[in-house]
Amino acid sequence: MNRSLVALLSAAASGVIFGIGLSIARMTDPNKIWNFLDVAAIPSGGWDPSLAFVMGGGMIVAVVGLRLDRFFRMQAPLAAPAFIKTHRVKIDAPLVIGAAVFGVGWGISGFCPGPSVANLGLVPWHVWPFVVAMFAGSWVAGQFMEFSPTPPAATTAA
Repeated sequence: MNRSLVALLSAAASGVIFGIGLSIARMTDPNKIWNFLDVAAIPSGGWDPSLAFVMGGGMIVAVVGLRLDRFFRMQAPLAAPAFIKTHRVKIDAPLVIGAAVFGVGWGISGFCPGPSVANLGLVPWHVWPFVVAMFAGSWVAGQFMEFSPTPPAATTAA
């Protein structure tokens, strides 16, 4: 089978599985997010910690998935020509500023990028402005960012 077709199918399947998981965990509901972010409600018992468990579960799956290449001694992923290894590992101002902007947008809207796209099928009239603004903001930020090429050693299998 063509490698680009495999990549497309695996990306589509991953997106569907991710969207189903978000729906099952109710992470597509902005109220669920706001109830997690409202740490002032901890004393009254109104705080909802379930998002932390969803994120923790996602991190466990990601760590396992990112280590499968070593377990199976894979030279390349199944749906791409090479593993992508980043050379950017330090915490710097653009990372902190970007994380802060992301967090403010998430807190104000109650939508994270993944759940917002998943919500397009549920309540599109409510979500479209956020999704359009998210893509516009990403495009504008991309116009101002400098992207350094990845060193050749960083794109090869470990």
